[in-house]
Amino acid sequence: MTKIHLYSLSLFFLIACKNDVQQTKFTPLNYPTTKTVDTVNTYFGVNVKDPYRWLEDDRSKETEAWVVAQNQVTYNYLDQIPFRVALKDRLSKLWNFEKRSAPFKEGDYTYFSKNDGLQNQDVYYRTKEGSEPEVFLDPNTLSTDGTVSLDALSFSKNGEILAYSISEGGSDWRKILVMDTKTKKITEDTITDVKFTRISWYKNEGFYYSSYDKPNGSELSAKTDQHKVYYHKLGTSQKDDVLIYGGTPEEKHRYIYAFVSEDDRFLILTPKISTSGNKLLIKDLNKPDSNFTTILDHANSDTSVLSNDGNKLFLVTNLNAPNKKIVSVDASNPTPEHWVDVLPETEYVLTATKGGGYIFAHYMVDALSKVMQYNYDGTLVRDIQLPGLGTASGFGTKKDEKIDYFNFTNYKTPTSIYTFNMDTGEVSLNWQPDIAFNSDEYESNQIFYTSKDGTKVPMLITHKKGVALNGKNPTILYGYGGFNVSLTPTFSIANAVWMEQGGILAIPNLRGGGEYGKKWHDAGTKMQKQNVFDDFIAAGEYLIKNKYTSHDYLAIRGGSNGGLLVGAVMTQRPDLAKVALPAVGVLDMLRYHTFTAGAGWAYDYGTVDDSKAMFDYLKGYSPVHNVKSGVDYPATLITTGDHDDRVVPAHSFKFAAELQSKHNGNNPTLIRIETDAGHGAGTPVSKIIDLYADIFGFTLYNMGYEVLPSKTDKKLNG
Repeated sequence: MTKIHLYSLSLFFLIACKNDVQQTKFTPLNYPTTKTVDTVNTYFGVNVKDPYRWLEDDRSKETEAWVVAQNQVTYNYLDQIPFRVALKDRLSKLWNFEKRSAPFKEGDYTYFSKNDGLQNQDVYYRTKEGSEPEVFLDPNTLSTDGTVSLDALSFSKNGEILAYSISEGGSDWRKILVMDTKTKKITEDTITDVKFTRISWYKNEGFYYSSYDKPNGSELSAKTDQHKVYYHKLGTSQKDDVLIYGGTPEEKHRYIYAFVSEDDRFLILTPKISTSGNKLLIKDLNKPDSNFTTILDHANSDTSVLSNDGNKLFLVTNLNAPNKKIVSVDASNPTPEHWVDVLPETEYVLTATKGGGYIFAHYMVDALSKVMQYNYDGTLVRDIQLPGLGTASGFGTKKDEKIDYFNFTNYKTPTSIYTFNMDTGEVSLNWQPDIAFNSDEYESNQIFYTSKDGTKVPMLITHKKGVALNGKNPTILYGYGGFNVSLTPTFSIANAVWMEQGGILAIPNLRGGGEYGKKWHDAGTKMQKQNVFDDFIAAGEYLIKNKYTSHDYLAIRGGSNGGLLVGAVMTQRPDLAKVALPAVGVLDMLRYHTFTAGAGWAYDYGTVDDSKAMFDYLKGYSPVHNVKSGVDYPATLITTGDHDDRVVPAHSFKFAAELQSKHNGNNPTLIRIETDAGHGAGTPVSKIIDLYADIFGFTLYNMGYEVLPSKTDKKLNG
């Protein structure tokens, strides 16, 4: 959406006020009256009204005025929460500690990112052995408000040239800049209109990247579904970049990612129609005129090239192996019938990395990390001793390195960096943050509960030690449940502040995620999507039954696909939670595939174009289409960004309009629309702190607190 200006309200004041929604704690909420239009969509002979279709036009003055009016009502409400400032102060104070990334070597330098505490964007530093770190690249200098962020960095093979991408205002559209690493000077024209890409170098001569043609209409909402791979040769103009793959109408791919093997031998492509499943092709770059060789000509699996040893390829695949395995094959004859198992499938889900001439097998054991080191012939070198139960990430470096680094964290332990000697197996602490949060005062316990159909689902519950199970603990139940995404234990500053207030954090591993492999993922897709909602509802019921919380103290929260989760659950079970917090949600399931790259989500959701049965199923849970008149819905704070071009804000706009027009009761139904913000990545720290102060303030206030729970137990309502 175009940038919102306050004066827009006076330009198009289409919005009147109404007084039929009362709110007990402040003066009555006067919601903007959102106009309705007589728009009807017809699916398989069924007419479906779409009265708020006009809000899909993110470039119109009417939509702009609607956003301003909604924000005015929302912020007037939030401004009156008595402890909102105290929450912001505590978030700012706890956030204000140094954060670092694991170091990595490129050329003559070792690089790492660092944030001194409250910097809007992380700063990249570099050092030579024996020298002090110097600032290498500071994205905070790219804009005055921190809304320009770094997305990806990719160094040439000799480390002398850097290509890096930036996002402006949170958009998925990127620009790629090229820098001389010795002088830190930009060396050529910026590459523009890039989206969903890797930057992968060939030698020191140029790099491959992916993008779409710029769409007709709004670049933030118009459909983009023809991905292409280009090669950019240094010293040439973008208009001369060579189209490598994609762009033919008869073979449309929504995502095509390209990367070059570490030895510059192979160019690897993974064309994808949807977010799950890919074809796999390679090209021998030692033979410039050769064609691509097809390894897989279908998208029935997730298969990638992990590494190669000369002509021998090592692949990670879930083809006929739902939990994934590693196979080897000769590049001259690479189709599946020639694959040889290197690491067979196990009962645990596998992801893999490489470094130092080794393979690192990352297994999820009930969503907790287990990492094992193997030789390329599949012989076990060692189980790597992790610092505890939680999430380990990293273990990826160049073939000739012997020292590697990994991160370790869990829900109560801030991320620390560890050094790992790949030859000896020695693990040592490299760096840990100095944070004013005592993790020893908290505990995190994994339980298993039973969903509606009898499926056992794991959930991690984290809180202060000694919490009383009296049903009166403010609790956030957070979920996702989709796209093979695994929710593994990770520390969050915001969640730490929540738990400081006596809050409980409960995170279940719902079906649709990747915690138990492809079968677990598929069990939450298409016409089994209701399983995800049932799993989430059962998690809430478990927390209430076991007196961790109760209806009056339960909030449900999720973002993106998790925003859909919250929207569906609150419309199916409005009695479950007191507060609902859907963020950047996919909420109009009949039209999601018509915006930007949304059609690529069809593996998980299906579309109304598939069949009458699929249309009926989607309409049966689509949050926008299941808001009922006269229902008392939870206190709801919808959050989105005006530059979100992944899940366009129209989803949230239409859901808010439906709730405000039909909701019956005193609970507020508000929408908070961040300007110059997208789907979440690259959001400035200042905006993140403001957002969480508003979310937690709204949540606690609607649970009846008039001061922060850490100060007193006194409630507004009893």
